[in-house]
Amino acid sequence: MITPAQLLAALIKVLVMVGFVFNVGGLLTWVDRRQSSMIQDRIGPNRANISIFGFEIRAIGLLHAAADGVKFFFKEDFVPPKADKLLFALAPILSMIPVLGLLGVIPMGDTLCLNKVTAVEAGKTVFLYASHTGMCQQFIAVKGGGVQMNAVDLAISPLNVGILYVFAMAGQGIVGAAIAGWSSDNKFSLMGALRAASQMVSYEVAIGLSLVGAMMVYGTVRLDDMVRWQGDNAWGIFVQPLAFILFFVASIAENKRIPFDLPEAESELVSGYFTEYSGMKFGMFYFAEYMEIVTGSMLLVTIFLGGWQLPFFHRDGITVELGTNVFYAKQIPHVGMIALNVVTFFGKTLLMCLFQAVIRWSLPRFRYDQLMKLGWLVLLPASLVNVMVTGVVILLLQEAGTKVDATLVLAGHLTQAVVALAGLYGVVRFFLWLGGSRDKDKTLVGSSAKFANAAGGTVEGAMQA
Repeated sequence: MITPAQLLAALIKVLVMVGFVFNVGGLLTWVDRRQSSMIQDRIGPNRANISIFGFEIRAIGLLHAAADGVKFFFKEDFVPPKADKLLFALAPILSMIPVLGLLGVIPMGDTLCLNKVTAVEAGKTVFLYASHTGMCQQFIAVKGGGVQMNAVDLAISPLNVGILYVFAMAGQGIVGAAIAGWSSDNKFSLMGALRAASQMVSYEVAIGLSLVGAMMVYGTVRLDDMVRWQGDNAWGIFVQPLAFILFFVASIAENKRIPFDLPEAESELVSGYFTEYSGMKFGMFYFAEYMEIVTGSMLLVTIFLGGWQLPFFHRDGITVELGTNVFYAKQIPHVGMIALNVVTFFGKTLLMCLFQAVIRWSLPRFRYDQLMKLGWLVLLPASLVNVMVTGVVILLLQEAGTKVDATLVLAGHLTQAVVALAGLYGVVRFFLWLGGSRDKDKTLVGSSAKFANAAGGTVEGAMQA
């Protein structure tokens, strides 16, 4: 029986996760333009504006994203005469459903514990919170009192199957692209659909196998338990570095982003499987791609980058330790730590989204044969090797017994120290960049002009009529 409190908690979690994905997905359309202009040393989006009493508000180009969203509603909803109208309308919906479905099992923070322990003698109600070594169910009731367990999982639906549900939902993304291309009655759309289906099937194999090693190390398929293991030991990127690289590359290919945007290659297929789409139907395909970036980043953060964890931050506060030596310890209210968990998780997700935008504007598009060879001849064998090596290492550690436990604990603490120092360095560099001078030379001189000047300049003749 679901209580009103549980229903309210579920509604809040849905609003937070879906709201974050929708808003960040919209902002990423601006990030693509703004970050590309910074990489290519040009101005970027600055034309869309709102004029109020003669003052123009441009909001550093953010109004471009808003203008794009508005114009989708007013563009003509064109349907090809010979298209399958039902499937043609259904395809954009099918492209968005898997993206939103994935949000159900991704935890944004650790379990929020509000355990009421009623002391019968004093007639009072106090609140207890878990330590960083315990869970809500491990509380000891006050003598003579009664315990009411109140624990809120910060995942919409913390399923026991965890990562297996992710595989099942991610595999449904193929359906939307395939139906869109087939139902459009367009040869370019059909070719794009075939490319999308073969590409996504190929790289889903690499994604699945790359995570087998991580599941072997964590000993669970639940995403929240994976994050807790990383907090107690080391982040997944340190214990499964090859799996991290394989998953990251394969996830970009699954999102069909440059350099893997073969299903919608403009120079070859006009717009691929959504060539015939316009208006809000095209907007759903367009927006689903950016939402996939956010959900893919969430999964990457959860499985390999510690999820909501920060180095030396635990459920009950801060404990800086190396091996058996504790250098600093401070208690922090549990609710405050959970709030920090949520902020940390979303902050890591934003950083991964920005990193993917850098890749999108830094690498050229693969040829289709290169894309398929990378998936089947590079990523797949590498993921199999990773599984084999992981199994051998786990067996060796089990044979070693407790002899290496202290060394592994120290190594885990050292990795957390490395992450903490790298994070501190990054924050300092960011604020120095914000406060530094960014004046640029307004005169842009190309390499051809430099070569001409080095050769003695150019000869200017009379202008031709």
